[in-house]
Amino acid sequence: MTMEALPSVLEVDEKSPESKDLLPSQTASSLCVSSRSESVWTTTPKSNWEIYRKPIITMSVGSAILLFGVAITCLAYTLIMDKTIINVLKMTGPAFLSLGLMMLVCGLVWVPIIKKKQKQRQKSSFFQSLKFFFLNC
Repeated sequence: MTMEALPSVLEVDEKSPESKDLLPSQTASSLCVSSRSESVWTTTPKSNWEIYRKPIITMSVGSAILLFGVAITCLAYTLIMDKTIINVLKMTGPAFLSLGLMMLVCGLVWVPIIKKKQKQRQKSSFFQSLKFFFLNC
């Protein structure tokens, strides 16, 4: 067998069933389409409620739990009841106070984080549009 016969044997088998099973190679453009990043051109502007819904709900629930904890703590120190009930109220009141305060603070801190993220997205979309304009002239 000579060296010239080898390539012809490989060329005959081009339409094998294995070649049909192979996926076509993905180019950079098809990878960008399937990526998780949001496209500058297809995103619709979100309303303020859609953006700040989760922090508002977190702050509202935190405030409600905080007020409930204040009420239970006040009741524990003002009511004259059985000693075991007073002890339970004195333990659960501060627990609700701390849980409510924690949720309220988390919601309050979340708002500036979202604002900063929105500014970064605006800057990013601006630079992407500039890049698209200058590279596709």
